[in-house]
Amino acid sequence: MPEETPDGRVHAVRGAVVDVRYGPGALPALNEALLVDWDRPGPLMLEVQSHLDLTTLRAVALQATAGLARGVSVRATGAPITVPVGAAVLGRLLDVTGGLRDLGEALPEDTPRRSIHAAPPPLSAQSTTTEVFETGIKVIDLLTPMAQGGKAAMFGGAGVGKTVLVMELIHAMVEKYQGISVFAGIGERSREGHEMLTEMSASGVLPRTVLVYGQMNEPPGARWRAPLTALTISEYFRDTKHQNVLLLMDNVFRFVQAGAEVSSLLGRLPSRVGYQPTLATEVARLQERIASVAGAAVTSIQAVYVPADDFTDPAVTTISGHMDCVIVLSRALAGQGFYPAIDPLASSSTLLDPAVVGDDHYTIASEVREMLARFAELQDIISLLGVDELGSADKTIVTRARRLQRYLSQPFAVTEAFTGTPGQSVARADTLAGCRAILDGEADGWAETSLYMVGALAEARAKEAAA
Repeated sequence: MPEETPDGRVHAVRGAVVDVRYGPGALPALNEALLVDWDRPGPLMLEVQSHLDLTTLRAVALQATAGLARGVSVRATGAPITVPVGAAVLGRLLDVTGGLRDLGEALPEDTPRRSIHAAPPPLSAQSTTTEVFETGIKVIDLLTPMAQGGKAAMFGGAGVGKTVLVMELIHAMVEKYQGISVFAGIGERSREGHEMLTEMSASGVLPRTVLVYGQMNEPPGARWRAPLTALTISEYFRDTKHQNVLLLMDNVFRFVQAGAEVSSLLGRLPSRVGYQPTLATEVARLQERIASVAGAAVTSIQAVYVPADDFTDPAVTTISGHMDCVIVLSRALAGQGFYPAIDPLASSSTLLDPAVVGDDHYTIASEVREMLARFAELQDIISLLGVDELGSADKTIVTRARRLQRYLSQPFAVTEAFTGTPGQSVARADTLAGCRAILDGEADGWAETSLYMVGALAEARAKEAAA
């Protein structure tokens, strides 16, 4: 590490933001890590954000500043924040600074460390191959296929199933996906973090997983930098070990929210709806680093909270612009009991193209979407006059669309303990075959309940036969 510069002194403390005063010409660089040696266990870490004048800088604290007084000595490290990476952190739970939070053994002395700030891979080095990433979840594989090495986001308000869907995707990937998983808990509750650690330990996937948490009760600086810590660990496995990495983030909106808090504390004028003026830049710096290079990919799945179910919110629109696959969760569908509550008409994927998924898949997906769109158009007429007033063609559409809606619901492995229904993973070929059969009218005479919360169509056929 470079030789340390002369000590500074705490000049002012405003919550998570600390002003530090140095002698003339001794200011540390932007994004440099500072350590405050105070009367608490372990030093307090700060990150330089701006130079106020020739002798004063403003920094963001990554831990709570309660009890910090003016005049306390501050050491400049001469380097950005670095976190441990490599095989030693597998199976461990880390905080934003790379500190262990699982009460386990200390990391070996020779564990490599990397700066949390890095440039994305140059475009010339990024992989351009497109491979479909099968999840075993019918509605996703059919209408919003994910890309190996791509970015997928699940958008939804409170209580519509974002975290459950992320957990199910972790479970699905573990069985099919031989690689490293890195989970970033941004603004998570302590309970959720504990449950995640317990479930991963019980399922045996923890030895191939790294957990990074910046929790809801921590200062905004910790929540703001936690995604970069997780991303740095992912990049090491991708670039140095040439291993595929699954990067999961829950919840990226909390990253934006923490950035807005930090921006306000730094004294910047807010932009639209109170967000930070640097919103687009901060999101881009994070998302552009999630990329594939030849031989190894970082595949990202992100949960995004939608405030007040407003999908025009600047944070939501900024994040969605970086995604290959946009999965929108609907409160109306959740209210009707359709889980996963994915809106098939609002969700989209750049991979739903005949050149990528094939003509057969594209045709079936298009027909399913058209049928569900027509059913949505007919809802007002049905509410006013009833199904009997529709023409014969529309009656057929309603019959098949209702069965498609139920067939695209699916029991999850992670909810088995609550529902008592075993989770189901369905191959993409079985999903396509089931939708084709429903579109062709095979299930027209079946009870709708036979298709609700089943796996492949064969299970629904067995339920119908037994009824």
